[in-house]
Amino acid sequence: MTAVSCNGQPVDAGLLDAALVNYGHFTSLQVRGGAVQGWALHLRRLQQGTRELFDAELDEVRLLGWLRQALQRSGMTDASLRITVFSRAFDFRQPSRAVPVDVLASVAAPATVPADARAVLPVRYQRDSPQLKHVGTFPLFRQRRLAMGQGFDDALFVDAAGRVSEGSTWNIAFLAGEEVVWPQAEALRGTAEQLLVAGLQRLGRAQAWREVPLEALPGFSGAVACNATGLWPLARVGDCRFAESAALLERLRQALAQEPWRPL
Repeated sequence: MTAVSCNGQPVDAGLLDAALVNYGHFTSLQVRGGAVQGWALHLRRLQQGTRELFDAELDEVRLLGWLRQALQRSGMTDASLRITVFSRAFDFRQPSRAVPVDVLASVAAPATVPADARAVLPVRYQRDSPQLKHVGTFPLFRQRRLAMGQGFDDALFVDAAGRVSEGSTWNIAFLAGEEVVWPQAEALRGTAEQLLVAGLQRLGRAQAWREVPLEALPGFSGAVACNATGLWPLARVGDCRFAESAALLERLRQALAQEPWRPL
């Protein structure tokens, strides 16, 4: 029997034990008027992670019921919603043992994106198991904190080969002439990035996927960060400045608007 307390008060031992083990995965999305963008992408991410970590399946009908219930209890129709899949029965001593999965739904105030263009610091770092949006976020926030300590707003990851991969909790797009460029390296391919790619295709706008060495950044005129929270322009990466990030931001906003908001 485990007894757990926080600030002297008892808490649910089963949930906290799962948090201490730190084995699970999640997705985050924005809800507006009870509707979301790209639910199919979020569901696919959740199903993939559940299969890979637990050899189990998620029931979409039950999942949607829990999410609607969580939103109803919160009293919010505009919100930030995080869905975490874990197991209170998971035992790190026997990680291959079959266990039932649990779904934690957390509802918070709607997220906002930075109003001003951001400056990010390129750092050598490779996300572990980038195909999964897993709960091992310590190194991501550590890199962000270190970058902020040097006067930047966030960190941009560069792999061992010197290629730009992704930001701490976001993907990045560059502008080269009339072409939107998505840097290719091992990274978590976000739902926002996928919606933007689809939106640009619908609009018939040029885009390309290629490796982007850090030293190649001066060849781009704009840069924008994206995740499920939204889009925001980047003024510079390290000492490399971008003059046309606002133009790229507007183009990507038009692309994102191609995806309808659908009731959850």
